[in-house]
Amino acid sequence: MIKIYHNSRCKKSRAGLEYLKSLNKEFEVIDYLKNPLTTKEMAALIKKTGLAAGEMMRKQEEYYKENIKDSQLSNSELIAEIAANPKLMKRPLVETEEKAVWADPPENILRIL
Repeated sequence: MIKIYHNSRCKKSRAGLEYLKSLNKEFEVIDYLKNPLTTKEMAALIKKTGLAAGEMMRKQEEYYKENIKDSQLSNSELIAEIAANPKLMKRPLVETEEKAVWADPPENILRIL
């Protein structure tokens, strides 16, 4: 099952959702702000992207600027920060059983389908 980790207030996330709908695939929408992922779930999701946790963080967020920027946190510590502060996660993320991708631009979804 395809999953999209979505924030309805985000223009990029809405674009990713619309693109996924246009592909006529079944998928599940996860509102990760209302239903945050655990640290373990976040680690598994980020691992599927093939990227480091720092690459999956929204660096324009105030929390990032005040608490993480210029820190020397490990990858697992960054994952814990994202899990504790889900607004830090880049969005939308689209996940299949095997892989996940940051869907900005939305066409990135095709990389994992």
